[in-house]
Amino acid sequence: MNARSLVLVLLLLGCHGSPAAPQDAAPAVPTTLPPPPLIAPLSPGAHIENERNTIAVFKAVAPSTVFVTQTRVVYDMFAGSAQEVAAGSGSGIVWDTQGHIVTNYHVVKDAASLTVTFENHKTFPARVVGVEPLKDIAVIQVNAPAALLVPVHVAAKESLEVGQKAIAIGNPFGLDHTLTTGVVSAIGRQVQGIGGVTIRSMIQTDAAINPGNSGGPLLDSAGELIGMNTMIYSKSGAYAGIGFAVPASTIARVVPEIIKSGHATEMSLGLAVDPQGRIESQFGIRGVVVISVPAGSAAARAGVRGLEPTPDGLVLGDVIVGIGDTAIASYDDLYNALDVHKPGDQVEVTLMRNGKPVKVKLDVVASE
Repeated sequence: MNARSLVLVLLLLGCHGSPAAPQDAAPAVPTTLPPPPLIAPLSPGAHIENERNTIAVFKAVAPSTVFVTQTRVVYDMFAGSAQEVAAGSGSGIVWDTQGHIVTNYHVVKDAASLTVTFENHKTFPARVVGVEPLKDIAVIQVNAPAALLVPVHVAAKESLEVGQKAIAIGNPFGLDHTLTTGVVSAIGRQVQGIGGVTIRSMIQTDAAINPGNSGGPLLDSAGELIGMNTMIYSKSGAYAGIGFAVPASTIARVVPEIIKSGHATEMSLGLAVDPQGRIESQFGIRGVVVISVPAGSAAARAGVRGLEPTPDGLVLGDVIVGIGDTAIASYDDLYNALDVHKPGDQVEVTLMRNGKPVKVKLDVVASE
């Protein structure tokens, strides 16, 4: 008997290796199991503390969560016509009583028109107030009755701890006002955003986040906004237990700027660089090439040099390779190194000039 035959025999014999019972053998008497313990059901309205908290948070914040739908224009070249078609949906957060709604930039990107649907299923057209692609934040506005505009409460102080409760409300796959719960899985994550730079200080959560949750609130057990659900890590495109939210502190800083001016204030050094990094990529330069320096600027007075045109072409000037103790290898690094500062702060900038490091001090300024 070979090994394969032996395996088959053992499977037929059963786990003890005894011969199979004859066909006319009496059936085995089933073992009597003890009855299940008697558990009295909860009385109506009775919940454990965690359930009561989740229910209370949902009731308080569901009115502040909206369904954002966009349409895009589709052109028919053969018929010579164009029409608007539904092109996607996401979630949003009521920000104030003036009708401002906060959502993700990628939810409204390239939209021909937008609508916002509230908890009572009433729908209103919306317009884009402004966007900040580098943070994946957008602000839209609706003209809705005051009774529907219930602003979310933003956590006054960001003191998140890994393991604390996290509650998400949104519209996954168009299922409006869906609630999921989990915990804060990690803080301070760095995730590549739609704007081409890394979004720092992202909140990671295992609360189920799916397509359509984008732009919806991530809340703590007090029902306060701790983040805006933005993206997931998934090989299938659906929930895999890893979601990321833009922190409330970033939202609270950027949104008022967008409402005021239509865009977020970006910090710079008062000189021109290329966010696309085309020169750096073409010539394998590590750092950020200074394209030009405005005449009379603080950077010009500090001796910073941009590209210099010559009869033979452009000559490389300075390359930014450090801000304080932070190494700068790309525009992504430069953007995030300056983003933590405010206008008027002074930083030490390390430049690479003719192969040698040069240090200068420059003021951080707000870009136009």
